[in-house]
Amino acid sequence: MLRIRLASIVLLAALVVSGAGCLSSNLQTAPASSKPLTLTYWRVLDDSDSFDEIVAAYRALHPNVTVNYRKLRLEEYERELLNALAEDRGPDIISLHNDWIRSYQTKLLPAPASVKMSFREIQGVQKNPVWVEKTLPVITPAQVRDQFVDQVSRDVVIKGQAEEPGKGIVDQLWGLPMALDTMVLYYNRDVLNAAGIPTAATTWAEFQDHVKRLTAYDAQGKLVKPAVGIGTSKNVERSFDLLSLLMMQNGARMTDANGIPTFNRTPENLDREVPPGLEALVFYTDFANPSKEVFTWDDTQPNSYDAFVSGKTAYFFGYSYHLPRIRSQAPKLNFSLTNVPQIDPAARVNYANYWVETVSKKTKNPDAAWDFVQFAAKADQAKLYLAKTGKPTALRSLVNTQLSEPDLGVFASQVLTAKSWYQGVNIAATEGAFDEMIDATLAGVDPNRAINLAIQTIAQTIR
Repeated sequence: MLRIRLASIVLLAALVVSGAGCLSSNLQTAPASSKPLTLTYWRVLDDSDSFDEIVAAYRALHPNVTVNYRKLRLEEYERELLNALAEDRGPDIISLHNDWIRSYQTKLLPAPASVKMSFREIQGVQKNPVWVEKTLPVITPAQVRDQFVDQVSRDVVIKGQAEEPGKGIVDQLWGLPMALDTMVLYYNRDVLNAAGIPTAATTWAEFQDHVKRLTAYDAQGKLVKPAVGIGTSKNVERSFDLLSLLMMQNGARMTDANGIPTFNRTPENLDREVPPGLEALVFYTDFANPSKEVFTWDDTQPNSYDAFVSGKTAYFFGYSYHLPRIRSQAPKLNFSLTNVPQIDPAARVNYANYWVETVSKKTKNPDAAWDFVQFAAKADQAKLYLAKTGKPTALRSLVNTQLSEPDLGVFASQVLTAKSWYQGVNIAATEGAFDEMIDATLAGVDPNRAINLAIQTIAQTIR
């Protein structure tokens, strides 16, 4: 009996050890991608609740991944971001303005061909949850061109050295957006009605005519009531964007294939005596030139946004992010918005202004970071974000959906023809060069000299 008992105890012990060994084996063979990890995500403008549903949907697939979202103020964002990256405490996922991608390129990680991610799945007769690692393809540059509006691929697909030996220079993906904003024309309905103007301007020729009818002067010719904030630099909201838009609409080629600024030249396909960029500069500054019929603005005026919100002007050039601000600050203002004026309505050009989600080169979780970026940019998730933020889409598949929306229809109608341009690695210097170009022209400097000086400044920021 004793021998039988001892044998039973030995057998039981062996089973326990064997079972423990199996459990240990399961733990040891659990994929590395199933370990708990945290992604830090830095953005501006949007509160964390804009991403709550997206994060919840992602964690339902990958419960081991936590996403810590941090919103920073726009005026502190770049300084804090650069300091954090230098001190190795930066975020895994970084939201960058579309103009910043190339200047941050050395700090970013391009998209890999695939990522390894773990999913929690129910398997076996006993329905036990187990971790299953899968290799997932990452969206390719070609797919970006197909799925997103054209300007996106121009900004986020950049040629670079392939990681795989022997492949040489290839297209690399550096980020994905969830929205793409465009400049539109806001207008005060009461002011237009009082002037007998039934509809807002659709062309720049109409716009000039409206400015003449809406601007008021005193007996000494002093500006009393401006029609719109345009023509100067610092007190016109996004004057850089507005002048860039005019140049591109007029046919200027902003840069060559190497990114060198060329907006002071006449493109080979145009037969004009005056370069289109120069012509656009004069057209823009005429609105702030007292000797011109369209004079309606000067540097003594408030910011163009503030002037419109206070009811001082009939028109304002702005983006979708201005809409909730106007409604909040001026709830009684009778305003609407329409497409930005065009030089040639048959060849529309609009201006793109948006943010791109990128991955830090220093992230310790590159697969999860890139997987989250592409997950958030897909149509099902992007719709959640767009509904929360009221922004126009960057995805082709969602354009028609937004066209029928009262607030977003105008913006969505412009995303397919929206453009921007490479402004070098020092965006502040480029925008400063535009300010100086405008100011010099208004001060009486030959516009041709002013535009060439701007070219020289911007060329120094190209790499």
